[in-house]
Amino acid sequence: MEKESKGIYDISTVGFFILLCTATLALLVIKKTFIENSTTAFEILDERGEMGIFHAINALQYLTIPLVYLWKFTVISFIIWVGAFMFGYKITFSQTWKVVLISEAIFLVPEFIKICWFLFIETDPTLFDIREFYPLSIMNIADTSSLTNKYFYPLKALNVFEVAYWFVLVYGIHAMARKKKNIAYSIVFSSYVLFFFLWLGFFILVY
Repeated sequence: MEKESKGIYDISTVGFFILLCTATLALLVIKKTFIENSTTAFEILDERGEMGIFHAINALQYLTIPLVYLWKFTVISFIIWVGAFMFGYKITFSQTWKVVLISEAIFLVPEFIKICWFLFIETDPTLFDIREFYPLSIMNIADTSSLTNKYFYPLKALNVFEVAYWFVLVYGIHAMARKKKNIAYSIVFSSYVLFFFLWLGFFILVY
């Protein structure tokens, strides 16, 4: 019997992981080189010859991309996999990991938009401008002058792409297990989405 196609989820896990890491690295290098390093603060540090530490930090960020992704995907996959188990949804951990891996690609879009924004629209940003900007997030409609630092990350995390990520996860779980989509919704929203909001609440409390 011919194996039923799962569309994009038939792609090689290793191959897609390498592609995602490469794309993330490319966007990060572009953002660091052409936006962050061109701000007045970095230009002053460069004139003083104090950029060495920042180049070292940047290099560390580049090298740890695969490790950060491996950790993130494993944690999220475990949370969703446990949720699937609780609902009696037959899906392996490796399948869940693959869904999380492919779904992550959606977060390349806001990074690309951010780069375009500061390269072509707001061409003379400060480090604070870069830090607070996240496309289509609550952060962009909030009065940042009255916010304490602990709210910056949560308000950036609540964005259109994060919500879209939830639905991509639902689609992936449904595509892998081939069962009712309403159960896939229940799994994702009662596991990952619930933990996402709990994490944001915890972050605000302990910051």
